[in-house]
Amino acid sequence: MAKKFKISKDQIHELVVGYGYCFASDKITVDGNQVGFMYRETPDNPDDSGWRFLSGTEDDDYMNEIGNHALYSVNTIANYDQSIIPLLDSEIGSVFEKADINGGFKLVSDWHLPDE
Repeated sequence: MAKKFKISKDQIHELVVGYGYCFASDKITVDGNQVGFMYRETPDNPDDSGWRFLSGTEDDDYMNEIGNHALYSVNTIANYDQSIIPLLDSEIGSVFEKADINGGFKLVSDWHLPDE
């Protein structure tokens, strides 16, 4: 079954340029939740930004289902939640979370990147 995205292609505007692609959860792109958790790991290739975007409500079962996340342009995810933009130049290994939907991101120091 084809995914029905919360934002249509014609609603995506150029907000950021040159970041390549990222992984994002359907909780953001299909359900329309804001990014609640984001981390940057070592990119898989030169086109990969290393960014991984989640709503923060995904559990292990959800994440283990490959159909629940996909590759997107970082610009696409910035259109879903512009609050990620100031953090996009953060170094590899950076981890951020939102305390609540109206709050900004805070640096996380007690979570480690998945095994690479």
